[in-house]
Amino acid sequence: MSAELLNGSRLAKRIRSQIRQKLKKLTFTPGLAVVQVGDDPASTLYIKHKQRDCEKVHFHSEVHRLPVEISQDSLIKHVETLNERSDIHGILVQMPLPEGIDKEAVIDKITPHKDADGLNPVNLGNLLINREGVTPCTPTGIIHLIELTGEKIEGKHAVCIGRSPLVGKPVGLMLLNRNATVTYCHSRTADLTTQTQEADILVAAVGRSEFITADMVKPGAVVIDVGINHVDGRAVGDVKFEEVKEIAGFITPVPGGVGPMTRAMLLENTLKLAIGG
Repeated sequence: MSAELLNGSRLAKRIRSQIRQKLKKLTFTPGLAVVQVGDDPASTLYIKHKQRDCEKVHFHSEVHRLPVEISQDSLIKHVETLNERSDIHGILVQMPLPEGIDKEAVIDKITPHKDADGLNPVNLGNLLINREGVTPCTPTGIIHLIELTGEKIEGKHAVCIGRSPLVGKPVGLMLLNRNATVTYCHSRTADLTTQTQEADILVAAVGRSEFITADMVKPGAVVIDVGINHVDGRAVGDVKFEEVKEIAGFITPVPGGVGPMTRAMLLENTLKLAIGG
């Protein structure tokens, strides 16, 4: 029997509805500022989606488009100006940044109380000590999708393929904070298949199209596909969907799985920052 699809688009719509209800109790409008350096087409498209999401929940939204030749110091000064604005509650610097700009140095300058992406070292540090506040958007969306299955995270063996500070590391910590047993795998992991076959929860964030095949998946597992790879004009994930869905118990599609949830969590984070918690 095929796996049950974890529909991120539908869940994101539900979360936006909940946000609109919470907004009715506020006397002000949450504001999100997105900073884009240059005109990377993929980033521009993604920002348009974020703007539409803000419109759907009646947030104030600003996009600050800066020239690709901007200096790191000037970019940091721009971020610091946004830090001081009382009408902006969440700040996101769109990646990638041009060569020559240290992205960590820029993210460090976003005040933790306006860090809509949850990537400031203070917010990541709180995640490490199980003091979750504003958490990275994609990992938070993944947790929501896993919870959608109705399966308990506690006691499960979770395997995260990928160790980036954007997805792999934080999602593993969030699963650990929920009492899963977590294994991190990466490009230097020996005998990867042996590890993945033991996973009750498998999170694939490796950036290689259809890398996870059916023989790597434990029957009945929850499979979360974070990858978005463009192959022959179509988007495919890190999981070979058609064959893995016949083995897994639950699986996210690409597109329509993790992606919409990442954007929904950006809204949720902005609201959390706006109301101070």
